Amino acid sequence: MGEIDIVVMWVDGSDPVWIKDKLSHQTNSEVTDEAVSAAEKCFRDWGIMQYWFRGIEKYAPWANRIHFVTYGHLPKWLNVDCKKLHIVNHYDFMPKDALPTFNSRALEINLHRIEGLSEQFIYFNDDMFLIKPIKSDYFFKKNLPCDSAILSPIHPWRYGTAAIQVNDMEIVNAYFHDFESFRQNRSKWLTPIYGGQLLRTMLLSPLRHMFGIYEPHLPVSYLKSTFEKIWELEPELLMSTTSSKFKSKHNINQWLMRYWQIASGQFTPRSPSKGKFYDISWNLEEICNTILEQKKSMICINDSNEISNITEARQSLVNAFESILPDKSCFEK
Repeated sequence: MGEIDIVVMWVDGSDPVWIKDKLSHQTNSEVTDEAVSAAEKCFRDWGIMQYWFRGIEKYAPWANRIHFVTYGHLPKWLNVDCKKLHIVNHYDFMPKDALPTFNSRALEINLHRIEGLSEQFIYFNDDMFLIKPIKSDYFFKKNLPCDSAILSPIHPWRYGTAAIQVNDMEIVNAYFHDFESFRQNRSKWLTPIYGGQLLRTMLLSPLRHMFGIYEPHLPVSYLKSTFEKIWELEPELLMSTTSSKFKSKHNINQWLMRYWQIASGQFTPRSPSKGKFYDISWNLEEICNTILEQKKSMICINDSNEISNITEARQSLVNAFESILPDKSCFEK
C-alpha cells in the first residue's frame, strides 16, 4: 500500500480582503454592506474546523500528509509548523490566468497539480469529519480507490447539483459506451456489500446508459493519474471550468473523476454505510447525537440558509465535537 495523502479546501468567509476581491470580480456588483453580508453567509465559519484536524489525527493516524488548500488566509489557531501539514495557496497549483478564482469546482479539477501530492489521495470538503476510527483500507485496497458503484437517477432541483452531474455523466457516457463497464465489472456493481442501495442498480442496469451514479457526499478516494488521464483527453472542457471564476451550470467538477474511476472499473467496492450526510437544518439533535454516540465513522454537515438560531446551532456542534475530540492536535498552536 502506497502513501495516502488528504486534501481539504477551506475559505475564511469573513476575510474582508477575500470578500472585496470576490465582489469586485462579479459583474455589476457593488461592494455594499448588504453584498458583504451575503458573501459572508455563504462561507460562514461554524467554529469546528479544528475538530476536522483532530479527527484526522486521532482516527486516521495512517494519513501521510494533509494538503490544506486556501485563498491565502489561515485559521488563527493553525500550527503552520506541523510536519504533516502542507499549506497550499491557489497560486501554488492553479494556472495563473485563471486566478483569482471563487469557483471550488475549478480548484477541485486541478488538485492533481499540487506539488508533492501522492498518487493515492482522499479529497474532503471542510464539512466532512471523521468521528470514529477508520482504517486506510476503507479508502484504498491494493492501490485501487474504494468506492460504491451504485446507479441512481439524477434528481433535478433548484440550487442543486443536477446540472453538474449531468455534465459529468455526459463525458463518462461518451467514453464508456452502452454501459460496457457494467458488463465487464458485474461483480463490482452487483455486490451485497451495498446493502439496500443495490436495488437502485438492479432496477436501472437493464438500461443502455448510466443515467447517474449515487453521490453519498462523503470523502472520495482518488488516483492522481485519473485526473491526469482526463486532462489529457478533455483539456478544453476542463480548461473551460478552470477559467470560470464563479460556479456555473456549464461547469464540471471532481465527481467526473470519481465517476470515471467507477466506469473504468478502477476501484474496489465498499459499503457506503460508514458515513452519513446531513443538512444542518434537518435535525440538529440527531446530528449531535450521531457525533456524541459515534454512530458513523464519517459525517458530512452541509450548511443551510434555513436555520433560525445560528449561535445556538454553532454551540451545539462545538459541544458535541468537544465531547469526543477534546485534545488539541499537532495541527493546532
